[in-house]
Amino acid sequence: MPAKQQRFQEPEVGCCGKYFLFGFNIVFWLLGALLLVIGLWAWGEKGVLSNISSLTHLSGLDPVWFFVVVGGIMSVLGFAGCIGALRENTFLLKFFSVFLGLIFFLELATGILAFVFKDWIRDQLNIFINNNVKAYRDDIDLQNLIDFAQEYWSCCGARGPSDWNLNIYFNCTDWNPSRERCGVPFSCCVKDPAEDVLNTQCGYDVRLKLELEQQSFIHTKGCVGQFEKWLQDNLVVVAGVFVGIAMLQIFGICLAQNLVSDINAVKANW
Repeated sequence: MPAKQQRFQEPEVGCCGKYFLFGFNIVFWLLGALLLVIGLWAWGEKGVLSNISSLTHLSGLDPVWFFVVVGGIMSVLGFAGCIGALRENTFLLKFFSVFLGLIFFLELATGILAFVFKDWIRDQLNIFINNNVKAYRDDIDLQNLIDFAQEYWSCCGARGPSDWNLNIYFNCTDWNPSRERCGVPFSCCVKDPAEDVLNTQCGYDVRLKLELEQQSFIHTKGCVGQFEKWLQDNLVVVAGVFVGIAMLQIFGICLAQNLVSDINAVKANW
C-alpha cells in the first residue's frame, strides 16, 4: 500500500482580522479627516489661515485647536492602520501599534497623576479658566465654549462671579467705560422659565448688589467646584467611557500586532 502523502498547511494572512482592521480604521480615518476639515474651515472663517501669527495673540484657549489636533492624530492613525492592513505593510502597522500604545500610556499616566495630584490639578484648572475669562471677548468660539460651560454646570467664573473682575469689560474699576462694568455674561444668569426670549443683558450691574441678592439673579458657585461635583455624580459613566476607549485602543493594538505576525510568518516561508 502506498504511503499517504502528508500535507502541511502553509501559514497565511487571516482575511477576517485584516479586513476588520481595515474597516475599523477607514471609519477612524474619515472621522479624523472630518474633524480636521471642520477645524481648518473654522480657522478660515476667522481669518487665521491668512494670518497664522494671530494664533499667538490669543491669551485664552482657541477651541478649534481640539478639532485640528484630534482630527490630525486620528487621520494619521487611521491612514497608517487602513493602508497598513490593506497593503499588508508591516512598517505602517507597527507605526499604528506604537503610536496608539503611546497615546494609551499617556492617557493612563494622565489619569494616575490627576488622581494623585488632585489639589495641584484643581489649582491649574482655576488658573486655566481665569486665563480664558480674561480672553472672553477675544474669540467667538472661546466665548461660546465658556457660555456653554457656565450654562451646563450652572456656575459663574472659576471660583465665583468675582473672577469676572479679571476681564477688562466686566471689571468694577472706576475707569472702566464698558456698559458691562460690574456685570457677568448672560450665561451666569438664573434662567426664568417664563421668558421665551433670551435676555442677554440679565447680568448687567449684578455684582453691584450684595452677595445674597446676587443669588436671585445669577449662579454664584464656581465652575471648578461644579465640575468636580458633576464628575462625582457621573463617575460610573465617565469611568465607563474611558474604559471603553482604552479597550478599543488595546483591541486595535492586538489586532495590528496579530496581523504583523501573520505577515512575517508568510514571508518566512517564501
